[in-house]
Amino acid sequence: MITEPFPSGVVTPPGRSFHVKHGDTETPSVSSSADDDRSTPLARELADLNRRKQALSREPLPSPAATRVITVSNQKGGVGKTTTTVNLSAALARSGARVLVIDLDPQGNASTALGVEHRAETPSVYDVVVNDGDVADVVQKSPEFDTLFCIPATIHLAGAEIELVSLVAREQRLSRALSEYLSTTEKAGERYDYVFIDCPPSLGLLTINAFVAASEVLIPIQCEYYALEGLSQLLRNIQLIEKHLNPKLKVSSILLTMYDGRTNLAQQVVADVREHFPDEALNTLIPRSVRISEAPGYGQTVISYDSNSPGSISYLEAAAELARRGAPQ
Repeated sequence: MITEPFPSGVVTPPGRSFHVKHGDTETPSVSSSADDDRSTPLARELADLNRRKQALSREPLPSPAATRVITVSNQKGGVGKTTTTVNLSAALARSGARVLVIDLDPQGNASTALGVEHRAETPSVYDVVVNDGDVADVVQKSPEFDTLFCIPATIHLAGAEIELVSLVAREQRLSRALSEYLSTTEKAGERYDYVFIDCPPSLGLLTINAFVAASEVLIPIQCEYYALEGLSQLLRNIQLIEKHLNPKLKVSSILLTMYDGRTNLAQQVVADVREHFPDEALNTLIPRSVRISEAPGYGQTVISYDSNSPGSISYLEAAAELARRGAPQ
């Protein structure tokens, strides 16, 4: 359990002591004094985090029978698509799963968070979808975990939507290249357990390529006003792609992000989503978290940046839930 240490020179607040040490820093522990009720919320929070951490370590996560290819998508921007993609991937890799992240967003934020090179001259997903390049030539290993890999996005991807229009089989280009790569790696005894595809916040040819390449869609929804706006249109688009381009495609998971339990609005959004999508909505809620926001600035996911933070533990729980639910039948 990690909490922020008090600055040196600050008088110890009543009801807390500093006799518990971790390395060179000291973590406040709750005293047994019943007179100071101010320690109760902290004690409850620390006890809850400790309980959740212990629950996560009790049993290993199951490995999928076949590679699960999951597109993380929502046409609405700012809902936590990239954050969800990289942190779920890192959480599963931390558990020992072999995971590949495909950064299909021209902004390249997933590449940044996973600490992989994505300058303009770097071989990238653009070379795969536009230039018919081999996936094996553009995959990089993330410094986060030994079993975490990434296909980066570069600035060239910004023009890919226009270039794809005139190409043959423009909707299937990522699917064909990825299928060939996954088959080759499986024959070599290096099968991936999960592939996550991070999409741009729009329904263009890049997102359609992601839908055609995947068998599952994970939709992050933020617990804020207008959370469900545009969701019905996204679901209709997924149904169209399922009907005409990819009959295997299913919405398998909905993850609620940016949750603040102190607000009635967040609680209402959670209730609405679970009422409309009882089978797809994950039980885990991803809280608003400073640590989650800070981690990309250090080229890390929150899983490696601060593995004991509430945000990290929540993503570990969401990954465990995703793994245990398995692929939709």
